[in-house]
Amino acid sequence: MKSITALLRFRYSLFGLAVLVALSGRHVAAQNPNTNPLEKQAGRPVEGSQPAAGGGVNTGGAHEAVLDAQHRPITAGGFVKSGPVIFQDIAVQAGLAAWTHHMGSPEKNFILETVGSGVALLDYDNDGWLDIYLVNGSTVDAVSGKATPPHAALFHNNHDGTFTDVAAKAGVQNDRWGFGAVVGDFDNDGWPDIYVSNFGKNRLYRNNHDGTFTDVAEKAGVALGNWSTGATWGDYDGDGRLDLFVPGYVHYSLEDQPSPGNTTTSFSYCQFRGVKVMCGPRGLHGEPDHLFHNNGDGTFTDVSQRAGVGDTNLYYGLASLFVDVNGDGRPDLLVANDSTPNYLYLNKGDGTFEDASFASGYALNESGRETASMGIAAGDLLHNGRIDLFNTTFSDDYKPLYRNDGEGNFTDTSYQEGIAEPTIPFLGWGTGFFDYDNDGWLDLLMVDGHVYPQVDLQNWGTTWKQRALLFHSNAGKLALVPAVEGSGLAKLASARGMAFGDLFNDGKIDVVVNNMDGPPSLFRNVVQNGNHWIEFRLIGAPSSETGKPGSPRDAVGARVYLTANGFTQRSDVLAGGSFASSSDQRVHFGLGLATKIDKIEIRWPSGRVEVVPPPASVDTIYSVTEGKGMEIQK
Repeated sequence: MKSITALLRFRYSLFGLAVLVALSGRHVAAQNPNTNPLEKQAGRPVEGSQPAAGGGVNTGGAHEAVLDAQHRPITAGGFVKSGPVIFQDIAVQAGLAAWTHHMGSPEKNFILETVGSGVALLDYDNDGWLDIYLVNGSTVDAVSGKATPPHAALFHNNHDGTFTDVAAKAGVQNDRWGFGAVVGDFDNDGWPDIYVSNFGKNRLYRNNHDGTFTDVAEKAGVALGNWSTGATWGDYDGDGRLDLFVPGYVHYSLEDQPSPGNTTTSFSYCQFRGVKVMCGPRGLHGEPDHLFHNNGDGTFTDVSQRAGVGDTNLYYGLASLFVDVNGDGRPDLLVANDSTPNYLYLNKGDGTFEDASFASGYALNESGRETASMGIAAGDLLHNGRIDLFNTTFSDDYKPLYRNDGEGNFTDTSYQEGIAEPTIPFLGWGTGFFDYDNDGWLDLLMVDGHVYPQVDLQNWGTTWKQRALLFHSNAGKLALVPAVEGSGLAKLASARGMAFGDLFNDGKIDVVVNNMDGPPSLFRNVVQNGNHWIEFRLIGAPSSETGKPGSPRDAVGARVYLTANGFTQRSDVLAGGSFASSSDQRVHFGLGLATKIDKIEIRWPSGRVEVVPPPASVDTIYSVTEGKGMEIQK
């Protein structure tokens, strides 16, 4: 078996990589000859253009503009007047629209102003309802003390379709230049904590169990101090405690911000299609990544170099995720890097990782080229028990879907699946696999928005504000869902972070989006089709209760396999991914028309494999405690 794996991985060995690069142009053109005219236009590079090797940001080269019937760029058009409505944006009615995201100046002269911020869904007060944490950015004046900093928001779920911002009372306003948020119970006390990544020092908000939080980042040793992005929690060493991985983006200074003509970078890295734009990330110094081991006493130790995940290449990390991709029961580590190859680290089980980035096929797309990766989606698309991956990337580049071939090997199948061409004009950020129609198959959502306001002045077929893209799975085959005018999918925004979850405890997956320099979107799921569902909140048994290596209390890293309708679905408890965001940690399964579940198997992070008797009723949220069984969530 090992020899087979080695042969599979040869495709991305140094020799194999050179062959791929040499053949990539012919391969892309030949693999999908029967696309429709719109798709051919989207996929055809402008004559004479080449992937940007010496400057700019885009790694895919310029493509011809794709316009709709009204001659609008497809990123801000292509709507239909009627059809199935999936989401309605209810941010105003829910009370979220009074809060506004701020990041730098409207002109976006510097890269610090363009990246945007994430969103986290968590039940911070343990009342059984998801609350919403929205990270805010900042401005130079606020950082220098000349203006009041923009506050983060913590929206408490009022159980009636509305939310109330309690961030000030809870002590989680951050008031720093914020980028990401990830939820994890790092101290195993049964209450979710929040790690917020910033430009400047990060925060670790420990839950005080009374509706308030205390920032313990300095004491815990995880504050860092330059530019951190989308972090992830996971128990990489199997000691029953959550560890923390924090990717770094660009090593940055407000006193010497990169701009054309100064000493930080050359003009070639400050242009896009020949137009002057903000500089970077290419040409700028990267910021290293950090893995923090949880010591179990409220402190962490930086083990990045010892574990082999310290990013000595100084790639530009934007998102990360602990998830078991090779089925050995140990969480592996993914890092989405901007304009540089992605990382895939396989967990060796001895406190270290194997860098399988190129060997696995995840570092590059199918053309053998790095992408400007922004976000990560992970899920079992084909019901084979394997985690497939999807990355959002820059405009003028397709978004790769990596099919899991087993044993940590991946194949980019975006063109074969037919989802590559429609994504090319879009600049994607937050993303996720979830079953929006409860038919038992994972669908795919990506939210979008450009980094250059200047694109609105050009005829490039892309826009600053863009609509989201939703792909519906028909038994594993993904197809684009039309955006109906006036619905959530037709909402235009410069979207960044996105998290999904059952906000209203009705079994339907909703979406919250953090939009650049504007109010958030709350896409309420309004699908009515009679399909059934079930959800589980998992509670792990820490080692202090078992006397053996246990599971994190919030069960991050657990895998649930549910059999119904003649097939088995897999869902993982995850903390991180998307872009700098954190979604509902309850596992959700659509059941289609089935009202009976045949089997539920839980593989806990501790290694315990537990077959839980299926409940008599569906359309219900249950709590499952490791070793103690199931009860209806109160």
